[in-house]
Amino acid sequence: MVAEKRPGEDAAVAEPAAKAAKTEETKDVAQAELEPAEREADTSQDTRKKVTDQVKFNPTEMTLNIVPTAAGRVLMSLSDSGMQYLVAAARANCGVTAGRYMFEARILEVLSPAEPGRRSTATPRQHLRIGFSTSSSALYLGDTDESVCFDSEGLFMAERKRSPCSQRFARGQVVAVVLNLDKEGPNANTLSLFCDGKRFSPPQPLPQSLVGKPLFPHVAFRNISLHVHFGPEPMVPLPFKCRCLQDAAQADVNISKLGEPENGKYEVLFPVGMPDEGTFQWLEGFLEKNLQYVELSDRKIVEWAERSGLTRQRSYLGHSNDRPDAAFGMPSLDDFTIRKIIRTVASVVPRHYVVMEVRGNLLKSEREALRHRFAAPYFKPVACVVMGEPDEEYKTKVRAALLAEKQQKVENEWRVQQAERERKRILEQRQKEVLARAKATDEASAGEVKDDDGEQETKEEEVKEEDVKKEEVEEDKGPP
Repeated sequence: MVAEKRPGEDAAVAEPAAKAAKTEETKDVAQAELEPAEREADTSQDTRKKVTDQVKFNPTEMTLNIVPTAAGRVLMSLSDSGMQYLVAAARANCGVTAGRYMFEARILEVLSPAEPGRRSTATPRQHLRIGFSTSSSALYLGDTDESVCFDSEGLFMAERKRSPCSQRFARGQVVAVVLNLDKEGPNANTLSLFCDGKRFSPPQPLPQSLVGKPLFPHVAFRNISLHVHFGPEPMVPLPFKCRCLQDAAQADVNISKLGEPENGKYEVLFPVGMPDEGTFQWLEGFLEKNLQYVELSDRKIVEWAERSGLTRQRSYLGHSNDRPDAAFGMPSLDDFTIRKIIRTVASVVPRHYVVMEVRGNLLKSEREALRHRFAAPYFKPVACVVMGEPDEEYKTKVRAALLAEKQQKVENEWRVQQAERERKRILEQRQKEVLARAKATDEASAGEVKDDDGEQETKEEEVKEEDVKKEEVEEDKGPP
């Protein structure tokens, strides 16, 4: 038998639900009132010619542990034989010079590779940095003066400084970075972070050193798989209409062709020089003029590990550049097992290389073995003999470096001497203060002793006077 509803029962049930809905609506309104109003306006209609080149990551401007997939939209990092310790980084080929544009990224996968040994740093094993940099900046995003970025830990990095600016973001969330170079807008020359379509940070001002320079999209990450989206339409709309980089006006961007060969061949240089005869100095000058080349050497592996946040456990002064001592406390790095992985990857990724092996390039058998690794038809092995009388430009540069080194040495010695003089001055001042306090204490003690002697003499005189008075009284009384 179905029970009959009592009169007013439906109204009694509906009333709390209505109150709850009203309460939630009130909370939403209050939250909206607390949040600051979005100052960014919708992008106006732009009839200018749009960019025709594909916005993508340039293989020349990727670290050697990145494997691009899905037509370059997904970046995967290697995580074996020491690669799990190293930061993976990539810079796109589109430099923004004007306007307001965005690009997006999403963490698809978080890796937890096995780590034999012990880590010597507190840096998270998985992290993401996303931002912009100049074309001449190093690939280590956030650690140079020529880059700005947001970190997955909620930090904003600029001019080698870190400051908290947002909440953390993690796997599955779509983060968007908006670069505003529109001089007429309210947030000119700023960088903003959005997460799943909502503002995640206030507009962060660009350093003055970056204002007016073309800025390229840049990502750096470790132990994750990353999906990067350049448009033309955003994956998640923002509170205002903002164009993606693939939808940018041609006049607002510069497309870099760095590293693309003219004849379809990528050069692989094998410098041949004598040990300790300035070979690495020559290499540094060569790389400054030829940014499209990637150095393959043990010293570059050590530098890569240090820039990834690792520190050496003992002194390494006096070790050679050709065979440096790693001493990071991780076997796969310390015994350079990672070298095999890097050479294997380099042999299949088309780009310009400099194989810097001073001893190996001098020996024909080892040089031939290295050359056979680059047997693909798109590589062109070239032996470069670095011997003989250097040109005046090289001499001037070396002399300037030696002078700077001597100047630095003299300045360090001067600072040590100044510190020693200051130490002695402070020590002498303290000794004088101690002597002054001791003298004051002695004088105070001497004054107290003198006062005590005076009081004693006064008491003795008073006793004598009392004795004299007693004798006089006795005499006045006469004999008994």
